[in-house]
Amino acid sequence: MEYSEFAVEVARTAGDVLKHYASRDKQVELKGRANLVTVADKESEALILRQIHSRYPDHVILAEESGLLEPAKRLPRYRWIVDPLDGTTNYAHQYPMYSVSVGLEVDGRIECGAVFDPVRDEMFSASRGRGAQLNGETIQVSKVETLGDALLLTGFPYNIRERVGSALGMFREFLLEAQAVRRGGSAALDLCHVAMGRSDGFWELELNPWDTAAGLVILEEAGGRVTRFRGEAFSVESREILGSNGRIHNEMIDALARSRPVET
Repeated sequence: MEYSEFAVEVARTAGDVLKHYASRDKQVELKGRANLVTVADKESEALILRQIHSRYPDHVILAEESGLLEPAKRLPRYRWIVDPLDGTTNYAHQYPMYSVSVGLEVDGRIECGAVFDPVRDEMFSASRGRGAQLNGETIQVSKVETLGDALLLTGFPYNIRERVGSALGMFREFLLEAQAVRRGGSAALDLCHVAMGRSDGFWELELNPWDTAAGLVILEEAGGRVTRFRGEAFSVESREILGSNGRIHNEMIDALARSRPVET
């Protein structure tokens, strides 16, 4: 419980950094053709790292901008996985869909996490065995039973130009099978929106540990299911993710298996 409360505290404080820069000059830089970084990413991450180093100086940290940080005297059992700004492209364009994600992995398993949406002032959090919460209130996945009645979420990878055929093939299959599909731009929030029942399923390619660590435990603790595309066990090192309310999960696996790359 201590770690979960700390994750919430850190995510909210980092969210204040994002609020500060939201309508200011963001000093946008390119890490790749479609992969941005802003001053807010950097300052949010610096703040998170300072707080973790101060409270838990022996813990390992994996952060999007800084990579893997291992103190000289370390406890490798504990690894904080941090995304200081999930949805940087949205943020740079002042599109209101972005978040801070802070998760803790213990002995290879994500044990707690917090995802903060500073636009809506929504704090999603969870700790193994204690359920998931939104602003302190318990949340659960939807009761939608069939893919045809489901609202799905997805995202496209930064290397979409190399994976466009595969990505569009999956997108097409779900457009035909589901009630509707939306693309938000923050994987962490997508997982949380499935957790609270705003949507019913989510899939995406080419994600990194900081994209999924906190959202993973939040969705599972809300009663959802998270796997790879064929139903295999998911870990934060996996490059593909399928999350759902559990009820439509097998249908989503089948739809992904049927999908074929679109010729471009």
